[in-house]
Amino acid sequence: MDNSQESKKEQKNNPLHGVKLIDILEHLVDVLGWEALALEVNINCFKKDPSIKSSLKFLRKTPWARTKVEHLYLKTLSKKVATKTFRKASS
Repeated sequence: MDNSQESKKEQKNNPLHGVKLIDILEHLVDVLGWEALALEVNINCFKKDPSIKSSLKFLRKTPWARTKVEHLYLKTLSKKVATKTFRKASS
């Protein structure tokens, strides 16, 4: 098995594969808003004069913050799926 096949196999189970950081951030801002996002991930670019541009710049340079944002994104997605499943079951 060559490197490209191994890489595809590894990415198959990665829920963030193919998801751009800007899409993650825009989703979180839409779902939570800047204020709640700042409470969840305590970084200044979410607190003081927040913008997508400044947040992207910071998150690309700061791996620990990006990891927290990615985990929060996955958490919001799993809640969204659970809510849809619950609504379908109760209908």
